[in-house]
Amino acid sequence: MATVSLALTELARAYGVETVYRDALGEERHASPETLVRILQVLGAPIQGPDDADAALRDLGEQTWRRPVEPVHVTWDGRPSQVALRLPAWQMTGRVSFTLEDEVGERRTGTADLATLPRSESATVGGVEYVACRLPLPGPLPVGRHRLTLQAGGTSAECLVLSAPTRTYTPPGGDQARSWGVFLPLYALHSERSWGAGDFTDLQALLDWVHGLGGGVVATLPLLAAFLDEPCEPGPYSPASRLFWNELYLDVTKAPELAICPAARALLGSADFRREIDALRGTPFVEHRALMALKRRVLEELARSLFAQPSARLDALRRYVAGHPHLESYARFRAVVERRRQTWPLWPGPLSDGVIGGGDFDEEARNYHLYVQWLCDEQLSALADQASRYGPGLYLDFPLGVNTDSYDVWRERRAFALGMSGGAPPDPFFSKGQNWGFPPLHPQALREQGYRYLTDCLRHHMRRAGVLRIDHLMGLHRLYWVPHGMEAREGAYVRYRPEELYAVFSIESHRHRTVLVGEDLGTVPPEVHPAMERHRVGRMYVVQYEAKPEGQPLPPVPAGSVSSLNTHDMPTFAAFWRGLDVPDRQNLGLLDEAGAREELARRQKVRHALAAFLWKRGLLHGEAGLEAVLAGCLAYLATQPSRIVLASLEDLWQETQPQNTPGTWKERPNWKRKARYSLEEFRQMPAVVEQLRWLDEAMKGPGVPLPALAECRAGGGK
Repeated sequence: MATVSLALTELARAYGVETVYRDALGEERHASPETLVRILQVLGAPIQGPDDADAALRDLGEQTWRRPVEPVHVTWDGRPSQVALRLPAWQMTGRVSFTLEDEVGERRTGTADLATLPRSESATVGGVEYVACRLPLPGPLPVGRHRLTLQAGGTSAECLVLSAPTRTYTPPGGDQARSWGVFLPLYALHSERSWGAGDFTDLQALLDWVHGLGGGVVATLPLLAAFLDEPCEPGPYSPASRLFWNELYLDVTKAPELAICPAARALLGSADFRREIDALRGTPFVEHRALMALKRRVLEELARSLFAQPSARLDALRRYVAGHPHLESYARFRAVVERRRQTWPLWPGPLSDGVIGGGDFDEEARNYHLYVQWLCDEQLSALADQASRYGPGLYLDFPLGVNTDSYDVWRERRAFALGMSGGAPPDPFFSKGQNWGFPPLHPQALREQGYRYLTDCLRHHMRRAGVLRIDHLMGLHRLYWVPHGMEAREGAYVRYRPEELYAVFSIESHRHRTVLVGEDLGTVPPEVHPAMERHRVGRMYVVQYEAKPEGQPLPPVPAGSVSSLNTHDMPTFAAFWRGLDVPDRQNLGLLDEAGAREELARRQKVRHALAAFLWKRGLLHGEAGLEAVLAGCLAYLATQPSRIVLASLEDLWQETQPQNTPGTWKERPNWKRKARYSLEEFRQMPAVVEQLRWLDEAMKGPGVPLPALAECRAGGGK
């Protein structure tokens, strides 16, 4: 690898790019000059090659001094704070006037004598001497976003002031308010009444059943808008937008418009339509495209009926659209995609640049998208309200990225680092690294827009979520960028502004009373866990991730964590226990023959160590079979200071097939597999019901005996 010059190293660090990092094995890896130049160009550095680094570094320094204030300033817990101010030295004998305006328009004004402000440093830029000083802000400031405007001589500037609680929202009772819940992707949940995939009514039924057993949480994968026609991308972590819901999950039979729409009722009652529903119910995998096409036929009739004549419902829809300023733009965008049947980077001129005229789309398609988003919000709002009465409520998932062809990238492209993909460096599971295929957020562009796009995405989720899982929380600190056309192993880490990001998350968490949980698995920089503790963001504790073949197989669970046996990206517990995932990884080329033998030997040691650990703690009796060990691991989680214990329903009936195999696309049917049993079936299964009843008792007090495993068998082996 070519050597990185000192000047290029300094420039990279100034832009927040790490030239060296430690991988999951603790080994140092160095970014190449080509990688650094490509990333720096996207970050805005005026550089064509390594030889331009010195000039680009000087340019960045000059830009910094000529900027009177940074775009964003954070103040914690209403404490007094000072904004860094940079001005030409000749202005330092005058006065600065300022205004602080909050989100409802209330203002605070003040002035200060610049000569009396504390100074820190100075520099000469273009023959002009600049001085840095600190301007005290009036306080305490209420929680929220405040616009600071400054006037000093001929200089004016603006800054977003984030006044945030240091700790994100904690429900009454704090970490003592413990609960348990279940996890299942909504597409995988199916019932006798649904059409081949779960919908919001199924989710409500699951929530009611869990509540009846004593639980307070139902967790699922992202429920966000998706491309389910042309293009077709059902993956929940590559949404068409992080600002809108997926209408695939609508229960169309609950739409109020059905009562006034004979065409929709006739469609639902037709023999051909019922046969199509039955066919979709009979498949082992969710046929996203076919199911969406079937639902859309009904939803289009309902939308057509609503827009046909004035009504109170139509007025309500129009008020909803007026209160959600992105919705009109989103509906037009989706309508253009459907007319042109191509993604936006292929659109001509004004369309690809974000300008849609009235003749660029079909009005009925635009009306359809307005209508289904309104219906989604109505059904999800009712569901979330009910869930909040049971406990923490809905546990939603906030994905790290968004589809490259999404509405969000089209509308907010300056907020994204186009030409880059998020990913991960090589590790023991992925020796070639990972390229996740979505554009990362641009750290400086986010700051310059005051984190507006991110805030809108968070509000969309937190209005309905009692608990929000932040996918890849390390992305608040740094994210691995892979330049387009390069291998995943050739990327580098780019740093963000974590304190500003935590402030944004904290403000919205308190406003919506949403508990935050950070997915902190994988390569975790040393500063992440202290930051999570400081800001009271719950950690994730995963048994299969933590299990070790020697020493203490399972470390203690950190207080306030969400704990589980696995995640959707891992083998099921049965597959893990039997080592079924190892030959699968070998078949995929992720492990060679020697690596597979080594991993199987390690897994055997893990099984023995885990069983011994559970025996020693009195959580395992008799033979260390699959059912007994699974129950013992849940027992261990129940005795720990977890805020929430999540049980995957599929683990309880010993499913062996995963919902997702990371690193695969065409090779495995990811994000499509239905649960082996329907809602009606698993609610009657002793293996499921008794385990959850016992988990409820164990969470509520010590000394609860292990469940009678002989009565809980799901038919699995050892």
